[in-house]
Amino acid sequence: MVAIVAYFVPLFLLPFSLYLFSIILRRSSDDRKKLPAGSRGWPVLGENLKFAHSPEKFVTEKMSKHSPDIFQTSLLGEKMATFCGAKGNKFLFSNENKLFASWWPQSLRKVLWFPQTNSTYNRILHRDVLSPEALKKFVPVMDALAREHMTRHWRPNTVVKVLPLSKIYTFELACRLFMSVVDPRRVKKIYDPFSEVTRGILSVPVDLPGTAYRRAIRAGGFIRAELMRIVEQRRKEMQRDFLSKMVMLRDEDGDFLNEKKICNEIIVMLLASYDTTSSAITGVINHLAQFPHIYNEVFKEQMAIAESKGPGELLTWDDIEKMKYSWNVARESLRLMPPAVGAFREATTEFTYAGFTIPKGWKTFWTVHSTHKNPDCFPEPERFDPSRFEGSGPAPYTFVPFGGGPRMCPGKEYARLELLVMMHNVVTRFRLEKTIPNEKIVYHATSTPVHGLPLRLHPHQK
Repeated sequence: MVAIVAYFVPLFLLPFSLYLFSIILRRSSDDRKKLPAGSRGWPVLGENLKFAHSPEKFVTEKMSKHSPDIFQTSLLGEKMATFCGAKGNKFLFSNENKLFASWWPQSLRKVLWFPQTNSTYNRILHRDVLSPEALKKFVPVMDALAREHMTRHWRPNTVVKVLPLSKIYTFELACRLFMSVVDPRRVKKIYDPFSEVTRGILSVPVDLPGTAYRRAIRAGGFIRAELMRIVEQRRKEMQRDFLSKMVMLRDEDGDFLNEKKICNEIIVMLLASYDTTSSAITGVINHLAQFPHIYNEVFKEQMAIAESKGPGELLTWDDIEKMKYSWNVARESLRLMPPAVGAFREATTEFTYAGFTIPKGWKTFWTVHSTHKNPDCFPEPERFDPSRFEGSGPAPYTFVPFGGGPRMCPGKEYARLELLVMMHNVVTRFRLEKTIPNEKIVYHATSTPVHGLPLRLHPHQK
């Protein structure tokens, strides 16, 4: 027995020793490089808790303590370099596919998607869904659903909670435009698990019974299964929508995309509709209710458009183009209440920036919080001032709610249409009064009023 143990112990210790030695070598290699200043927090946890508590405070304090250009931290179990300011944004956005590749945390991928190796999503998305010609056709559909939404959810009530209603509207719209799913029962079947998913992907990624992360994995599996049924049905009954075009798309080898890959692409679009777009709408309506003088100017612009339409006539692209002041208001709202905090990338090669070395394999992060409330970029940053966007607007790379460069959010123009159509339908029907004047805004996956933004509605007299 002793001889057997004596034989196997070295076999175990040798690879273990080599593994430890490789870690020491990597650390000593990093130590010889001039890495960005910063801290990595607790083992395993890193600085996740500090960041999650207040991303804006986390970023501004790190910039003040370490560097206004770049700092290192540890988030999501990864060594991470956070690029700051307009220069940092420009560097990251301009070197996409040169120094950086897109990166999603494994904990998020495990919840949401089937495993996949590549994607043709952006090509068909830009060509068939988010092209100018396609977007022009979306405007009347968005307006029709917004009117229906007002009738079902707003008019019967004296007080409404804007955030949950915005989620319903943006999600129903995505199901209608991208998959031609209009049956409320089927929409609800896909919609309900998303709340479990978004709670879980922000929790500690521990896959144990009873945890939020385990519930999110289960909900993600349910969503994928339901979408698979829709995709399989669509192969038999083609329609003129995004999903049908995905089903008919062929890869470089001439083969149709498989159902799992198509489901992954649909999930990306539904997640954006559930979280970021609904957050943006909530932020805009929050500011309209908060600032009566801003509301009055938006009301004048929107009523001029409404009065130019015939009875029952829907909004068009030309109407959207007239909403100049309303769009400035929306952008100022996006500056103060950004629907997303930023995005991650992975360094595909070692490089230097601002005198510091970023090793290959490190993750990088850009964030709205290094510029949106930076007084060097926006004087009196806490003041709501839509005139910031008149003329040439803010300096390049300072206003970045949609990112920038080759990886700028492909849904930017789609989100603009949703925001403006909803603004039109709300202000032409109601005056708005906050029931909780100083409702706290916290950050979960997006900027979130803690009570869902309850508003008292005052219908206009006809």
